Amino acid sequence: MLIFLFLVFAPLAVSAARYFWLGDGRENWQTADRSSAGLLLAAADHPEAVVRVFGARTVRWRSIFAVHTWIVVKENNATTYTRYDYTAWGEPIRTNGFAPDGRWFGAAPEIIVAVDGARAEALIPKIRDVIENYKFRSYGDYSVWPGPNSNTFVQAALDSVPELRAVLPPTAIGKDFPYTGRWVGVTASGTGLYASLAGYIGVSIGWVEGLEVNFFGAVLGFDIRRPALKLPGLGRVGMSTGA
Repeated sequence: MLIFLFLVFAPLAVSAARYFWLGDGRENWQTADRSSAGLLLAAADHPEAVVRVFGARTVRWRSIFAVHTWIVVKENNATTYTRYDYTAWGEPIRTNGFAPDGRWFGAAPEIIVAVDGARAEALIPKIRDVIENYKFRSYGDYSVWPGPNSNTFVQAALDSVPELRAVLPPTAIGKDFPYTGRWVGVTASGTGLYASLAGYIGVSIGWVEGLEVNFFGAVLGFDIRRPALKLPGLGRVGMSTGA
């Protein structure tokens, strides 16, 4: 137990020290840069269908622990992207509230999932269907912890396309919230099993997901398929997911 607690809290301590000593280089969140990070071509210059999941560190001290994730899609020959976020203000599901690959209040995003062409075109209807029918869509449904939050929303969309075999980073706090109401079941990829106590404590193990232990939002684990450690606060350390 002591070793487990050390493995949970030591990475969080490193992440906190990095934040308080080095800062995150952002301005006031109200005036922070939300412009494009240049990770997407202009839609008109990229005729193929696109699916992207982006993630960026959350605002202020919460960036010690977590990232905010969002979804971007574009059908074949469409001249615009559509961005979906799940936020804590107003109606939770926000469409095109920010640039598709925009900085999240000053934090540069990273690509978590990238699919193009015919494969993306086939996946987009499934993703849109989840978004249109997501049950936590009313004012007040958003909950920072343990969920449903932005990462719960994105995880629900990814769960609808298990063929992606995509896994959100361990810093996507809220991804393990059981939005379906089932506390035990098969992982989204169909390659393993999970158990979750309302998102507070849980465990999942699978070929795609690896081993993950959720301890009050702090996710600790490892990936064998693409060797890497999964550490609270610091995220994935090792081989890229290669989505």
